[in-house]
Amino acid sequence: MTEPCFDVAHLGHVEMYTDKFEESLDFFTRIFGLTVSGQDENSAYLRAWDDYEFHSLKLTRSDTTGVGHIGYRVSSPEALERRVAAIEASKFKSLGWVEGDLGHGRAYRFEDPFGHVFELYWDTNKYQHGEADKPALKNNASRFHATGACPRRLDHLNLLSEDVTLFKEFMQTCLGSRVTEYIELDNGRLGGCWFTVNNKTYDLACTEEHGGGNARLHHVTYASDQREDILRAADIFLENGVHIETGPHKHAIQNTFFLYVWEPAGNRVELANAGARLILDPDWQPVKWTEADRKKGQAWGLKTIESFHTHGTPPVKG
Repeated sequence: MTEPCFDVAHLGHVEMYTDKFEESLDFFTRIFGLTVSGQDENSAYLRAWDDYEFHSLKLTRSDTTGVGHIGYRVSSPEALERRVAAIEASKFKSLGWVEGDLGHGRAYRFEDPFGHVFELYWDTNKYQHGEADKPALKNNASRFHATGACPRRLDHLNLLSEDVTLFKEFMQTCLGSRVTEYIELDNGRLGGCWFTVNNKTYDLACTEEHGGGNARLHHVTYASDQREDILRAADIFLENGVHIETGPHKHAIQNTFFLYVWEPAGNRVELANAGARLILDPDWQPVKWTEADRKKGQAWGLKTIESFHTHGTPPVKG
């Protein structure tokens, strides 16, 4: 790749597994503030108030936790063909076509070297608001509502892998992603990489697995409009007995103001405000963070706690 291809438009949705379906659904709706746009026997399809698609989180009943699959929407039907050809010509694992679900049409699935399942799709079911959630402004996807933390949209997710360099090759080859920032350890390994398929600072991060698991999820993140929304959410989480793992603090990498909690099944969820950062520079040079940089901790706030480096879902069986 000599230049970004932009075949992939944006992160569309994440499927999250839960072994406490009713409790997780209550958290994501009543406390976190997503709404249910559809439900079938095994899954609830959830969205934030300004997500334009039918769903951005597919919450699926399971005997485990973690991520089921990650869905990216492409920029056109032709872009989907180009990406499928690139994946099938690569060394990475193709899983083939699936028919889709309540949220979108047929999708092409493939897998990273660590077992995370991805899919690319074009045909999507855009959310159709009713009278009850009809927005006052026509350019909003639905009415703003103040239920729970009420995030605006899906922002990104963080996956764990034992070889971030190999994962980087996967993202660049299969999705045409760019790297915006990365951590290079003293031994030369990549400790983390932040990727974007558009002009957002990042839509997916991959950090090094320290817990000995495979295909694990670190966290899923929704975006707020402002920092004060996160401070309000912290009080809401406190009142509802939600485990606040760390934050509110500010990340040095990507400048993100953040709060991390665990939903009832143990999946980590972040509410974040990235400010107005966009990568508009066409020849952006990825920012390197050294091991010494990282030992300084966050931009400000308390030191990163140990569970942030080791906790992922599903948990590693002892």
